[in-house]
Amino acid sequence: MWKLVLPVLAAVFAVGLGSLVGGARDIDSNEQGAQEALNFAVVEHNKKTNDLFLRKVAEVVKVQRQVVAGSKYIITVKMAKTTCRKGGADEACDFHQDPALAQPYECTFTVWSRPWIDDIRLLSEKC
Repeated sequence: MWKLVLPVLAAVFAVGLGSLVGGARDIDSNEQGAQEALNFAVVEHNKKTNDLFLRKVAEVVKVQRQVVAGSKYIITVKMAKTTCRKGGADEACDFHQDPALAQPYECTFTVWSRPWIDDIRLLSEKC
């Protein structure tokens, strides 16, 4: 019995306690799935704000992915207000240069993606 258990325990500790199977793992923010999840979250965030101006990501703080029935992305970003009005034409939106107008803040978005059935959902948003 111990001959089977010890190698398994050794493998778990070799991988690291923070990397348990099924747990969220840090990933590169440039991965395609992470970018799609972040873009979706920002669009949904802008729909919910009661502001005339669009918000966009000023900095990506951390991106994690958890493999579930699909992928769950936990994305922490710093958001700021742009000079572009909601509903305007697609144009390059710069941040307000004055921090008082940019009003930066941090958000954590949790997005569940199942691309094989074209399904993506914003599970939570904490700003």
